[in-house]
Amino acid sequence: MTTHPATRDTPERAIDAVLYDFGNVLVGWDPYGAYAGLDRAVVDAFFADVDFPVLNHERDAGATWADARAVVEASHPHHVALLDRYVAQFPATLTGPVEGSEELVHELRDLGLRLYGLTNWSAELYPHAGPAAPATTLMEDVLVSGREGLAKPDPAIFALAVDRFGLDPARTLFTDDSAANIDAAARLGLRTHLFNGTPGLRAALRHLGVHVAP
Repeated sequence: MTTHPATRDTPERAIDAVLYDFGNVLVGWDPYGAYAGLDRAVVDAFFADVDFPVLNHERDAGATWADARAVVEASHPHHVALLDRYVAQFPATLTGPVEGSEELVHELRDLGLRLYGLTNWSAELYPHAGPAAPATTLMEDVLVSGREGLAKPDPAIFALAVDRFGLDPARTLFTDDSAANIDAAARLGLRTHLFNGTPGLRAALRHLGVHVAP
């Protein structure tokens, strides 16, 4: 049997590692999933009043949900129950594996690429990732922002990932669905792909000489 040259690192392969974002790249996330049965306008008002994107990003950067509860209780006490519901029902916000993502992870592992995760995720809620999308457990290692007290697009978290995982930025493809995160990674010399679906990532990998299926 002849071994295809793409099954080992050769000069035609421009990368030897893939650094994955998780949310909406490997595992779908929809914060409205925690509020099934509620009027969407009520949820929208809650998200707007507490500035949910900022509140959530602060948890990603290491703050606790107990801290968030104290802030909301002081500023918008009528919304505390909705915040509590988000935390309690967080598994319902995870919509399962992104289509085709797990198959691609297995292909990349079989081809001998090193696979790592760099995810903005609350340390308290991160344990739900694996049950929702098993591909997140197939990485060699994962840097979880909430455990480090740093979150993308802070350049420091990319530098930490490069150092911790022993990556060569020029031979590492970072993929994320956030343009701001992609821009930050590119400034540190990582190769980047703005994720908009697994087929697009497959095409980017093939362009870099990784012989995944089209």
